[in-house]
Amino acid sequence: MTPRLLVYTRTTDYRHDSIPDAVAAVRALGRYTVDHTEDPAALEAPLDRYAAVVFLSTSGEVLTPAGRERLARYVDSGGGFAGVHAAACTEYDWPYYGELLGARFARHPALQPGRALVEDRAHPATRHLPAVWEFTDEWYDFRTNPRKQGRGRGRVRVLATADESSYDGGRMGPDHPLVWCREQEAGRVFYTALGHASEAYRDPGFVAHLAGGIGWAAGVER
Repeated sequence: MTPRLLVYTRTTDYRHDSIPDAVAAVRALGRYTVDHTEDPAALEAPLDRYAAVVFLSTSGEVLTPAGRERLARYVDSGGGFAGVHAAACTEYDWPYYGELLGARFARHPALQPGRALVEDRAHPATRHLPAVWEFTDEWYDFRTNPRKQGRGRGRVRVLATADESSYDGGRMGPDHPLVWCREQEAGRVFYTALGHASEAYRDPGFVAHLAGGIGWAAGVER
């Protein structure tokens, strides 16, 4: 049976113009049945049929209380969750979501070229990438360093960091996680801060990065 993804793109704050291209890129991966929605009621229904739930540049408060409860139950019981870019700008009023994702967005400089340093190439999201990955994005800063979050099985596994010397405006210092994964109870969580512009979703390296991260969260990639 083809794995099924729930791709959620609801926004109540800033909305990225790249969302249609991002959804199209996930559909074009060709290995999933993709249900795309912006209806919060979709998160109130049972999620067990999904290999992963993908928050694709969501922003603001996007879930109902029932949706929050359903999502937490789904991930904790073994479901997959992938967050892309502005997923870190989502559900600020829900403490569980901050723990789930690993960090919350703080600020970003202007869109500009920079370098990501891949520190873990054993993961499906990064194994195809060069050790120094040249990319153009917004280079998110976070309120806390996700590397310091979680304990035991839930500890964050950082896959790539931002090289702040390669662009202007970074404010996290020499240890600036950008891509990571973690376990949440029995579930799997992947997050990438990249993916601001439509051009990213036409970049083969980034699409492979996205595919590997979603695949790991969904249990398709080991």
